[in-house]
Amino acid sequence: MPPRTTDSAPERRDDDHPHPDQETAGESSAGRGPQGASIPGEGAAAETGDGASPDPADGAEDGHGAHPVPGAVGTSGADAPGTGARAAHGTRAESAPGTHDRLRAESQTSAEGGPDGHGSPPPGNEGCADAETASRPHALSGDGAGVEPRVAALRRAADGGRRWRAAHLAGCAALLAVALTGGAIAFGGVGDGRAGSGAEAVSAAGAPPAGVLARGDLDAGIGSLQKHLRAQPRDFGSWATLGVAYVEQARTQGDPSRYPQAERALKRSLELDPGNDQALAGRAALAAARHDFTGALKDADRALKQNPYSERALCTRIDALVELGRYEDAAEAARTADDRRPGVPVFTRYAYVKELRGDVRTARDVLERALEAANAPGDIAYVATALGQLAWNQGEYETALDHYARALAADEDYLPALEGRARAQAANGDRAAAVERLEQVVARFPLPGPLVALGELYEDRGADGDRAKAGDQYALVDAWTSLARAGGVNADLDSAMAAADHGDKKEALRAARAEWNRRHSVHTADALAWALHVNGRDEEALPYARRATATGYRNAGFLYHRGIIERATGNDREARGHLKAALDLNPGFSPLGAREARTALKDLEGAR
Repeated sequence: MPPRTTDSAPERRDDDHPHPDQETAGESSAGRGPQGASIPGEGAAAETGDGASPDPADGAEDGHGAHPVPGAVGTSGADAPGTGARAAHGTRAESAPGTHDRLRAESQTSAEGGPDGHGSPPPGNEGCADAETASRPHALSGDGAGVEPRVAALRRAADGGRRWRAAHLAGCAALLAVALTGGAIAFGGVGDGRAGSGAEAVSAAGAPPAGVLARGDLDAGIGSLQKHLRAQPRDFGSWATLGVAYVEQARTQGDPSRYPQAERALKRSLELDPGNDQALAGRAALAAARHDFTGALKDADRALKQNPYSERALCTRIDALVELGRYEDAAEAARTADDRRPGVPVFTRYAYVKELRGDVRTARDVLERALEAANAPGDIAYVATALGQLAWNQGEYETALDHYARALAADEDYLPALEGRARAQAANGDRAAAVERLEQVVARFPLPGPLVALGELYEDRGADGDRAKAGDQYALVDAWTSLARAGGVNADLDSAMAAADHGDKKEALRAARAEWNRRHSVHTADALAWALHVNGRDEEALPYARRATATGYRNAGFLYHRGIIERATGNDREARGHLKAALDLNPGFSPLGAREARTALKDLEGAR
């Protein structure tokens, strides 16, 4: 499975319970001004060198806070969290302060619509989440005969229990909010205005209903915001909300052309109220979506100076540190976020940081507790998918399929679950179903991950015309890369990973080096190692392959790459160990890679 990325992480709620110094909703955000401001996205307005070698000690310490794990192989870092080691640590690591207790409490007392934001978004929410699920068109499976039995069964159970759960738990939600946030944040006001903003007050009567983007159709919510901004063009809060909505639309619909529109909307918000935390947090999310993680970190820090409780900024800060390979800093950021804004978005990121360090047991425990606490369909889909990916990484395919079924029962169109289910089916031996499902996915979401997965399944099947079909998928990856770059996305990592095996090898190396010069995560180390290998530069590749597997992240693909590179450099004993570890961990990690790993291991065993 490709790394989980910030593109797939939910931004379920609006950032922001106001911090203690914030104004309330009646004092908030917008100013009256002249009519006629341009609304990005309306009508036809939509727009669409060699790095230094790693330090000799990189195999043990990456210089960005990742401590060595003796004997460990595998890690992962940035664009999706992680990749990994041969085995999880035998002891359970402590979770972030308060995480387990809060999760237990939430599973017992959270209700939909809880005032602390742990259920449905609180009043004043602006389109962070559930927008992602509500906005997607219905498609691959409905409630009829086409639904997979385990998905249908879970959906029936969830539907039957949801109303009772909400009624039973609603009375406890307010008390939980007070317990977790000290009351002031939960109940102190719901506006996004800040003292001393200098903007004239504007009546909220003409604004879109609170939480419209989180509760309903994303496209309709964007239309509502555009209409409001034609009437109130100086409403900086709504400009920020519109910018975030465009980021969400780009992410959920696979349309990078929305990013320039998001950039213009956020810029307008900052012109109207320089330094407002909503727009800064939105700009951080936009930078992360474009894979500018240094910029994302800078804007997240700026937003947090204005509002230390901004959930979006707290979460984007964790994402940026992970993607930059600064794993110790990311762990500290996750602890801080857990203290300030405990909830599903923070818990899932905390679990990912643990997974990247090889602590699968704690990652699974935190995710399971997060799933118990989740009420909103978007949260359930996201957390269940994270559990599915974790299980798949460990070769536990039936468990992964159960988690993906849970995710799709909550949201039948959730792309990472659809892709993950197909990968798990392929690894579990049901290649026909996997091909069919991936064909449906790429027909609607032609993104690099599912395109490459489908192409490799075609190649592995080897029927008449399959090689040509595979080539079509790889060509679409190039087309997506061009579209992404036109939208301001840094697509070098995606390009390097796809091109190394299925495209221009020299371009793969160029892209991998460029990405390594920007950030030193385990994913960029692995991509550069493999790009060097396919270009015949294995001695250069080996230090990067070691670095990619230094944190303990349990990723069969990383182990496979390292084993192949070690074999090419004459390190046969190490190669046997890592190839065997890859196949023991996840024997179906890739239809083509696993086949090559088995062949190489057989040759090495025969040469002993």
